[in-house]
Amino acid sequence: MTTRRRFIELMPLASVALLAACGDKKAVAPEPAAPAPAPAPAPAPAPTAALPSTTAAAEPVAAMVAAGALLDEKSEKAVALGYVAEANRADGTKYKTYAAGQACSNCALFQGKASDVSGPCPLFAGNAVLAKGWCSAFAKKTT
Repeated sequence: MTTRRRFIELMPLASVALLAACGDKKAVAPEPAAPAPAPAPAPAPAPTAALPSTTAAAEPVAAMVAAGALLDEKSEKAVALGYVAEANRADGTKYKTYAAGQACSNCALFQGKASDVSGPCPLFAGNAVLAKGWCSAFAKKTT
């Protein structure tokens, strides 16, 4: 089989031979299956860090990032969406949709309260974003 054409020419013959080989077997009644073992008890879920949704008295941002609760700007998801922890640092030349005044706290995707320092965002499941942050998926809240 040195060429694709030769391979394609041989494929119908190979499939006929395979069907012929499988068709010669006699129908045999299946053996009764052994009883299934009892399922093992489900492991207890691992404790997860609660997503921070705090007001002004919050632990330092660096500690929250280190704990894995707050989204790291350098993570793959954050870089892909242009997330920055402070909206005024958003790259206006790269992200033409950015406008002054946009921030996670006034984004429709932000699931925290407007007064919260940080809150969950469905785009970054498992991590919270800073209320003063911004990403290219910003959608203005309608309410």
